[in-house]
Amino acid sequence: MSLLEGLVITFRFGVLMIMSLIAGLINLLSFIFPPGKKSVSGEIVLITGAGSGLGRGMALSFARLGATIVAWDINKEANEATVQMIREEGGKASGFVCDCSKRDDIYRAAQEVKSSVGHVTILINNAGIVSGRKFLDCPDDLIQKTMDINTNAHFWTTKAFLPHMVEQNHGHLVSIASAAGFSGTAGLADYCSSKFGAVGFAESIRHEMRIQKLSGVHVTCVCPTYINTGMFTGAKVKEIENMEPDFVVQQIVDAVLRNQFWVVLPWSASALSAIQGLLPLPIADAAQDFINQHQSMDNWVGRQGEKKDK
Repeated sequence: MSLLEGLVITFRFGVLMIMSLIAGLINLLSFIFPPGKKSVSGEIVLITGAGSGLGRGMALSFARLGATIVAWDINKEANEATVQMIREEGGKASGFVCDCSKRDDIYRAAQEVKSSVGHVTILINNAGIVSGRKFLDCPDDLIQKTMDINTNAHFWTTKAFLPHMVEQNHGHLVSIASAAGFSGTAGLADYCSSKFGAVGFAESIRHEMRIQKLSGVHVTCVCPTYINTGMFTGAKVKEIENMEPDFVVQQIVDAVLRNQFWVVLPWSASALSAIQGLLPLPIADAAQDFINQHQSMDNWVGRQGEKKDK
């Protein structure tokens, strides 16, 4: 390496450090002085996986703020129950059965929504699954389904509804990803890969909107650790409590109302993600071992309520 090349690298590193410090200061100021909240009254909010857990909680919360809810779920009965709960509170909601693992079914349901309800202005990609198996024990079709629901569905729903948002320069895309989208975890190879994809997709779309100067189209990426919704029953990371769904829903809704991009929960997960890339690999491994990260799925049973064979 020549002296000039060394100076250029040093200069770029210095610029990067200064930009990082400025970004940190901006984030700190935003935390101390958060932006005001926008109104979602009259917005059409589509939520995938609305039949239970976070999906149902978000549907009820946005309906209480005056939004019209479009509930998607593969489980017709659970989805209809969410719709009925909203209507009993005086809110507006419509339910559609949709298998988010199938692109054609997503496009079919999207067309039905446009025809019968209208153009979606807030899209929340929430549907997700977890296999809970170590990589070599996970059948190919289950790996494919994990990727189709947790990642690929975000592509198809966004492609279906983003064009109108772009045309109107008005809308909001929400990706319910995971802290597993920042750090690979033993026993979650397919899930982590799918959530890495969801995070990358959300970041890329945000930048596409930014460089097109579409300031009215916002993106929010939600990255929580384990939540007590049933999906991760039995999973546990030492030193980090599993979160309650109501708390997570509140944080997501608040982020959407403030047009906030990152929602990493809890704050300790955010701190760990921030420093992970700065630590030497053996120290990062030791830190993950300290919180039992790679054994956190050993007692997982999920919604079925019984431990898997493998």
